Amino acid sequence: MARTTQSANAKGAARTNAPDGEGTSAGSGKIAKTQIIDQVADRTSLSRKQAGEAVATLLDGIAQALREGKTVGLPGLGTLSVTQTAARQGVRPGTSEKIQIPAGKKIRFKAATTLKGNL
Repeated sequence: MARTTQSANAKGAARTNAPDGEGTSAGSGKIAKTQIIDQVADRTSLSRKQAGEAVATLLDGIAQALREGKTVGLPGLGTLSVTQTAARQGVRPGTSEKIQIPAGKKIRFKAATTLKGNL
């Protein structure tokens, strides 16, 4: 069961805290997957279930392409790619102990010029 609490921000926006931890807040800048599904269903002739399957398929396809090391271009939005990070030395907070951070991968997002211009 979701509950609504009063946010501490100046606008006093209501915040919904879902039990699965995916709360949304008006003005928080985050949009939930369910909100995307609702928008797809509203803007197309798809039912909410079909829109959910379409969004899930799209996100699965993007994730699979990134796992395979491919670059994903989304016209008007941007480009997602996987980049390698080098091994490096870091410092553990609190103890100031020097630690070795292993090499790895990270996802990089580069916003499209049209998106940047519309912000």
